[in-house]
Amino acid sequence: MNIIAWIVLGLIAGAIAKAVDPAARGSGILGTILLGIIGAFVGGTLATLLTTGRLVLTAASLSIPGIIVAILGAIIAVFIWHRIVGPAI
Repeated sequence: MNIIAWIVLGLIAGAIAKAVDPAARGSGILGTILLGIIGAFVGGTLATLLTTGRLVLTAASLSIPGIIVAILGAIIAVFIWHRIVGPAI
């Protein structure tokens, strides 16, 4: 996937994940894109693990199912981040 597709996927998935989880707000557009890209990797890896049984680092593609997987991955990434760092005051 090229860089423009990564940015678009990251922006879409990150924005929707921030809308779902109010604790994820506060970062700018770059944080939103980064959250979506991390979510694409987390979601793609989990989807590959569930479908094939192998743990392989993969990313979601820029498609409707890929966006859904990236959103779920971004929500999981935000949840894990808040468990590690703690809630923002």
